[in-house]
Amino acid sequence: MPLVFGQGPPCDWDRQQKASKGQGAVMSGDVSGTSGGKAVTSGWRFEWPPFALICAVGVVVAVVDATSVIMESQTGGAAIDPRAAWLFEVSSVLMVVALAPFVGWMMWRVPPRVDLTPAGWTRFAGLHLAGAFLFSVVHVVGMAAIRIAGYEVAGHHYDFAYRGDLLLPFFYELRKDVLTYAAVAAGYWAWGYWQAQRAAQALTVPASAPATDSRIEIRDGARVRLVDPAEIAWVEAAGNYVEIHVAGFTHLARGTLAGFELRLAPHGFVRVHRSRLVNRARIAVFKPTPSGDLEITLDDGRTVAGSRRYRTALET
Repeated sequence: MPLVFGQGPPCDWDRQQKASKGQGAVMSGDVSGTSGGKAVTSGWRFEWPPFALICAVGVVVAVVDATSVIMESQTGGAAIDPRAAWLFEVSSVLMVVALAPFVGWMMWRVPPRVDLTPAGWTRFAGLHLAGAFLFSVVHVVGMAAIRIAGYEVAGHHYDFAYRGDLLLPFFYELRKDVLTYAAVAAGYWAWGYWQAQRAAQALTVPASAPATDSRIEIRDGARVRLVDPAEIAWVEAAGNYVEIHVAGFTHLARGTLAGFELRLAPHGFVRVHRSRLVNRARIAVFKPTPSGDLEITLDDGRTVAGSRRYRTALET
């Protein structure tokens, strides 16, 4: 005899895990530099393409997992009401989709920068593990709330705890949620990297501009800014973005430091660090630090750190 929705084994945690088999691990889918602070004129924005991809993958996951559980129950596996199978999958995927922008914001705020020191990578891993834990807590709470509401509508009771123990089912979900967080974060990073490469290729002077116009065209999504290179103090890598420091403001634009270096070198910019370019015309003085690196003072009094490796570029 088929089990009634919300009664007997389907409310048991073991049956819930059977119904939600594989639900969280297959979802897929920056930023201050070392100086200059957060961007003033630009920042993180919600982007539809990666979010739409996550939604699409979520739909596929829910359909495949729910139908798999239903087919297994009909061929000798653990018995479960089909409505419960669909509720378990849909509730989980809905919460993952709702939390995806948070993961994207975390990747923007704490990007995997290539110039990170071991301490920087430790900070990166620690903050994202904390983010994954928060992601899991909200995911589980929201998922359980949706299931409770669904069972109530059907006139039955849902209990997330396993024999009164909340930690065991939470740990079960946490393992999958960490993988889900990592997959969504990787998706957002891949999207940002692709956008950065496109932006780097777009660093050209507008075709309609006069030949004497030396302003730099900076593309940040759909927005375009024209900046005079002489006004730029320094440019700094920030994950899939660069921070362009101009007159006390920081413009955040997609692109690579190498792309900006190629475009700005004819205007007197030199690399003083593997993640930093400085306008030579804006340098007032530079001196070595006790560690052998450089302390560069600009004409407005601000200081920028340089590396001993690039000292020759400043002295020639």
